[in-house]
Amino acid sequence: MDHLDVLEARSVFLFREAYANFKNLGMLWSIGKDSTVLLWLARKAFFGHVPFPLVHIDTAFKIPEMIRYRDRIAAEWNLHLIYGQNTEALAQKRTFPDGNTDRLSCCGALKSEALKKTLSGEWPRYKFNRAKGGYEVDPNTEPFTGVIVGARADEEGSRSKERYFSPRDKQNTWDVAEQPPEFWQQYNTEFAPNTHVRVHPLLAWTELDIWRYVERERIPVCELYFARGGKRYRSLGESDITFPIESNAATIPEIIAELEHTRQSERAGRAMDHEREDTFERLRAAGYM
Repeated sequence: MDHLDVLEARSVFLFREAYANFKNLGMLWSIGKDSTVLLWLARKAFFGHVPFPLVHIDTAFKIPEMIRYRDRIAAEWNLHLIYGQNTEALAQKRTFPDGNTDRLSCCGALKSEALKKTLSGEWPRYKFNRAKGGYEVDPNTEPFTGVIVGARADEEGSRSKERYFSPRDKQNTWDVAEQPPEFWQQYNTEFAPNTHVRVHPLLAWTELDIWRYVERERIPVCELYFARGGKRYRSLGESDITFPIESNAATIPEIIAELEHTRQSERAGRAMDHEREDTFERLRAAGYM
């Protein structure tokens, strides 16, 4: 087995462990390369079928190509896709930069709060209707007790503090200091009642691992990752706070070659990463992905 085979095998094992041990399991799909590789691995783990819903948090500020890609893949792969949205915050203009709040508060409302209320079933969910090619209200409001997430330890500092099975409390709050030990690939899947669990099958993967796997498996990823006019997106997010980097890498082999030599941060195009050093840890502690 080569390095990618080892990573793949561990991720598939974690998927199956999660599915066997947690009721009402869902998986977050941000539409980016990591969560799309996660989706591909889920299909491998369950022989082409994803046996739980995919959850997308729509901030209403996603780059349009991302939403088109989401709906196309959902239709082609026959996915059970639902999305949640903080319509109240959008109506009250609690947005940045065109609203009446700062960047961190906007992210907290449109991402953290929306995610928590969607997972808990407190807010309406909208499911993709493949036959109609659109979305309708999902009558199922049962809370998710566990969610699978495409976080990687190397991407950003607070993610390196996660575990493969990482507990949150009933409000999705993360106590960074109270993470269970995971020695010798022994994973804890037993938690106290009302614990919400985040599962991280990609935790040991790197950005280069992701792209080499995309190349090997021929995984379709969003077109924004490929250079157009000397720029491409290295990380995808909201249109108002995510920007392309200078690059001529227009193919997967060119992206891999670029990453093998770059010293630039993966999230250099993310405005949020230029806030305070602990910004992401505070967001994640409050429930952010």
